[in-house]
Amino acid sequence: MATSNKMRIPFVLSLYLLLIIPMAQAGPRQQAYRLHVRLTGIPPSAEVLNQMSSLVSSGDPQAAGMIAIQNNSFYNLRLKQWFKSWSNVDSTNRVPLNDMVATAIGLVRDEVPFNQILFANILYVGEGMPQTIPTYSPENNLHFEELEKQNVNLQQFLTLQNQTSLNNVTDSAGVITSRAFGSAYFSAGTNRRMTRYTFINFLCHDFESLHDINVPDFRIRRDVDRSPGGDSRVFKNKCAGCHAGQDALGGAWAYFDFVDGRVTHTPGVVRPKINLNNLFPEGHIVTDDSFINLWASGPNSYLGFEGALVGNGARAYGTMLANSDAFARCMVGRTYQLTCLRLPPPEQIEDWAAQYISDNYNMKNLIVRSAADCLGED
Repeated sequence: MATSNKMRIPFVLSLYLLLIIPMAQAGPRQQAYRLHVRLTGIPPSAEVLNQMSSLVSSGDPQAAGMIAIQNNSFYNLRLKQWFKSWSNVDSTNRVPLNDMVATAIGLVRDEVPFNQILFANILYVGEGMPQTIPTYSPENNLHFEELEKQNVNLQQFLTLQNQTSLNNVTDSAGVITSRAFGSAYFSAGTNRRMTRYTFINFLCHDFESLHDINVPDFRIRRDVDRSPGGDSRVFKNKCAGCHAGQDALGGAWAYFDFVDGRVTHTPGVVRPKINLNNLFPEGHIVTDDSFINLWASGPNSYLGFEGALVGNGARAYGTMLANSDAFARCMVGRTYQLTCLRLPPPEQIEDWAAQYISDNYNMKNLIVRSAADCLGED
């Protein structure tokens, strides 16, 4: 006999409730499973699930998370896809493995203070693999593409190297002077992209949010029109609000370019492209790699820059950004969004940023802590 619609609706509703109630009241085993997937992108084995659920049950989800990240997929899948989106203008993870991504993964694995990503003379490459992989070259990405193609265990075979010995850049500054960053941000243009994307990727601020028309404009270059459309007010009220700050910082890249597939560095010689397009002859001419941070005071003082606000070159610039409060807050927000798919409340970001700094910028701990914090959420 056919079932009436009146009988069918309660049955479907009951079945739906049976499906969602266990998730809403997830126990330690379900939470441990969810934690493993969040951190690795794959389900745990039965043995690992038992270990993790026992720790979750005893009130120590962070210890359970530390078990999860022993899985190679934490490095070869989760971190790799996450850091790829930091390495290009489009913020996409649909790019090959590269030296920026490998270095970021290595810093997490080795629990190196993660703020060194912006200034240390380091680079991670593959070494000691049983399979044949092209050696690292500063002129192409074949080494890293083959690591990915052959699914090399990054947790096991990434090795810390001295960056300058590999690329001959004396002012090496972590991922800033990596080939991936050079290709994305030193190629073409006037190198302003490097300033902008280091702020976006590591301070979580684009220039529009830092707009301040009260910053002195003596460092704005000649290629910025002082009367766009014939109206000088547009320059003062719009253009200068961003260019005054970014151009004062942009001198750090005066000696850098990306030519013939590699990052080039010519100490003492300003790259010609830096001073191109003379629209305003009285504008600033870059003569060296000095920079000044004019965004450290006024409405942007909340970024929390500490230490030297003037310097020369990439390493000094990266050190300044890496030691700011904004860097710590940005890393907290990024990791929480990675594992919980949302930002934490502002007060939590502040508290966690302070703890992150006191934990010597340990990104591995921060990632696991973030995943454990929202464990009860679907």
